[in-house]
Amino acid sequence: MKEILLADFDEIPERGRKIFSVEGVQVGIFRIDDQIYAWRNTCPHQGGPVCQGKLMRAVEERLDDQHRSLGVHFIEGSLNIICPWHGYEFDVRTGRYAGAADLHLIPQPHQVREGKIYVSIDD
Repeated sequence: MKEILLADFDEIPERGRKIFSVEGVQVGIFRIDDQIYAWRNTCPHQGGPVCQGKLMRAVEERLDDQHRSLGVHFIEGSLNIICPWHGYEFDVRTGRYAGAADLHLIPQPHQVREGKIYVSIDD
């Protein structure tokens, strides 16, 4: 694997992202709570540019004791990325899709050292 310098840590805004093309691979770099998360910019559903999607908290429906809807609310502390092609939502921190355990984002190996973000790409 080859390690490539992508950016300074401070170039990625808090709760933001940047998309990079690295050796022909599109990589989305996200900064959430001062942590860096790196995902391939390919939705596992049908290949859409998932890292370019809207970021928003996860939505959950509240139910009463009889399982009747009390309406929906945003889950505090959550953050999902929504694929712009078909609306699939993935947790930015884990890459998981809540609707199916076998559907998840592809992680991109990365490191942060001395204020710089590096990714590892196959040779």
